[in-house]
Amino acid sequence: MKPSMVVVDEAYIEFSHGDSLLPLLEGRPHLVVSRTMSKAFGAAGLRLGYLAAHPAVVDAVQLVRLPYHLSAITQATALAALEHTDTLLGYVEQLKAERDRLVAELRAIGYDVTESDANFVQFGRFADAHEVWQQILDRGVLVRDNGVPGWLRVSAGTPEENDAFLDAVRELKKEQNA
Repeated sequence: MKPSMVVVDEAYIEFSHGDSLLPLLEGRPHLVVSRTMSKAFGAAGLRLGYLAAHPAVVDAVQLVRLPYHLSAITQATALAALEHTDTLLGYVEQLKAERDRLVAELRAIGYDVTESDANFVQFGRFADAHEVWQQILDRGVLVRDNGVPGWLRVSAGTPEENDAFLDAVRELKKEQNA
């Protein structure tokens, strides 16, 4: 059997209930852990990712990467974010608490909710998710119809944003049950 690479995407690791696989890298030359600054560091437009791997893998990646793959603005923004890691990860803790509150409240209202290790949750089992999406939008709240049949996705936000969302879906559920 030929050796294979195992690439673990830890884009949402800061939001996860689980542990990182970074401690498993030593002695595993075929394991690669990739991460991004776009989730926990609130830099979606930054498009800055990185990987941790055996030095031979890193050397191979260096051979094929573009010479000017990071703009000066991206580099400066990343450095500024890293200088404020504690503050930014504090925001992650707030988002995790809000995400967990969304899960609990949505279940209490009567929706099915998937477990989440990200900054969003999926809820539903709707006959027509797009129709429900529109009904929520009509109440002034935008959620995402990400194409999973019967399910919608809501990102954890501020307590006020989440309250507005929960009020909208409570109202919708009452109408559906009437």
